[in-house]
Amino acid sequence: MVDKKLGGAGLRGQSAGQTALCTVGKTGTGLTYRGYDISDLAAGASFEEVAYLIFFGELPSPDELAAYKSRLNGLRDLPAPLREVLERIPASAHPMDVMRTGCSMLGNLEPEGDFDNQQAVADRLLGALPSIINYWYRYSHEGVRIDTDTGEDSIAGHFLATLKGQSPSDLFRRVMDVSLILYAEHEFNASTFTARVCASTLSDMHSCITGAIGSLRGPLHGGANEAAMALIEQFDSTEAAADAVLGMLERKEVIMGFGHAIYRKSDPRNTIIKGWAERLAAEVGDELLYPVSCAVEAVMWDEKELFANADFFHASAYHFMGIPTKLFTPIFVCSRLSGWAAHVMEQRVNNRIIRPSADYVGEEPRRFVALGDR
Repeated sequence: MVDKKLGGAGLRGQSAGQTALCTVGKTGTGLTYRGYDISDLAAGASFEEVAYLIFFGELPSPDELAAYKSRLNGLRDLPAPLREVLERIPASAHPMDVMRTGCSMLGNLEPEGDFDNQQAVADRLLGALPSIINYWYRYSHEGVRIDTDTGEDSIAGHFLATLKGQSPSDLFRRVMDVSLILYAEHEFNASTFTARVCASTLSDMHSCITGAIGSLRGPLHGGANEAAMALIEQFDSTEAAADAVLGMLERKEVIMGFGHAIYRKSDPRNTIIKGWAERLAAEVGDELLYPVSCAVEAVMWDEKELFANADFFHASAYHFMGIPTKLFTPIFVCSRLSGWAAHVMEQRVNNRIIRPSADYVGEEPRRFVALGDR
């Protein structure tokens, strides 16, 4: 008989290595990138500045930022064979499967080759991933082949422009930019650790990122913002939301978007995105979804002392910007690519293959019985 404790605590609380990229739950408001507090970065930086910081260790000068944005803007187009593959993927496909396939296909067409090319591959993926998901979405759902030359100066603006077919408002562009910053990096989470394990075998960048996408696809890692949307959109009042959530708690149902494996009292990213969700609600004239979200948040804290994490208010924020729910987690990919790729590079610097041991809980040694005697 297999012990029910097989798998243990999923390595929670165990240190699995060193990183200079990020701290979670240790200093400042609880999250830093390369020593900078997330609240400062979200208030004053662009996502491209943050990506540069994560990759190169320092914030860029104005000239360095202009050059980096120009480089990324020139990496948005998709080769014809990749477009053909995306056009063959049905509208019913899981969008994260599309991201996984798109990344892998690009690796076939533009292989990393030598590790000296790792930054070029990371930049290419950073520029191309928004085009990949929105090319598939617009073609499979609307029959539209998007133009990846949007003229937008930022990844945030480019994502929204390719999705909606028009330039976004300044508010929408800024909220998306902040969202990308908040999701850019988060230490040794499941998908990042997947990328590092893959990198430790000296595999190529595309394989490492494809593996990370596969880990993020699971509902216990990515997808909590989609689950939060499915929850809040079903209520027609704050009272109905509060009553329903109380019932769910009584039935011991899992409510996604609350609590965290590392944070204990609050998620600093939630405070930031909640403020932007409130501004968006006022901008679009919402009088239901944001109040419902706040009502659910209040019940979860009052009853269980569980705080909303980064995903919960992202649901309403994305919805207010007209983003389909099924694309919530792919946005996570477009952002976290910066953290994943930086971790792959960091792993390669002083690499040893990641190969932990396991505690055996199976049968004791036993004698083999020939087939005819069984």
